[in-house]
Amino acid sequence: MTQVAIIGGHGKIALRLAKILSGRGDDVTSIIRNPDHADEVAATGATPVVADITELDTAGLASVLGGADAVVFSAGAGGGNPERTYAVDRDAAIRAADAAASAGIDRFVLVSYFGAGPDHGVSEDNSFYAYAEAKAAADQHLKESSLAWTIVGPSRLTDEKGSGRIQVGGERTESGEASRDNVAEVAAAVLAAPDTARKVIEFNDGETPIAEAIR
Repeated sequence: MTQVAIIGGHGKIALRLAKILSGRGDDVTSIIRNPDHADEVAATGATPVVADITELDTAGLASVLGGADAVVFSAGAGGGNPERTYAVDRDAAIRAADAAASAGIDRFVLVSYFGAGPDHGVSEDNSFYAYAEAKAAADQHLKESSLAWTIVGPSRLTDEKGSGRIQVGGERTESGEASRDNVAEVAAAVLAAPDTARKVIEFNDGETPIAEAIR
């Protein structure tokens, strides 16, 4: 049994992921900001823990994460407010990685997006710019860490029913669509596959079974 802490536990992907992990016998803790969401999180089989990741320093986050074997950072500000986007998607993600390292947690999975990075190509006058910049910084910080990290980069998210099949991106693959069901399945598969450590997995919905595609 693996003990997994999910940061951003009330998110649409996180709720799906918690249900998958709990269903396969993992011990899941889902960190949420709003106590009103506790019952919905508990219904997935996860244990809800109320904590505001934008308010906690590295030591505080390490305390919340303590005892986990792996961390999944799936929190997001949801766009719209650049200040909050930087606070959650960049600053809190960076602190979470540092907190995991200080707590002796080696495995860290970060949910990012297809095409993230310093060469994201998003113009400053685009409402997506703050998110792109925040993810670029968080992804880079994780890559430079000593953690056994994996960055999961789905393309445009949909609520279509998951197929369990994806296409992993490459030089000739463009961003398309990925169902949230499939993203949760990918995150779960990555946690069970140590050989995905220190890899970026960008993907669309596709035809290859997830377990095979992430290899």
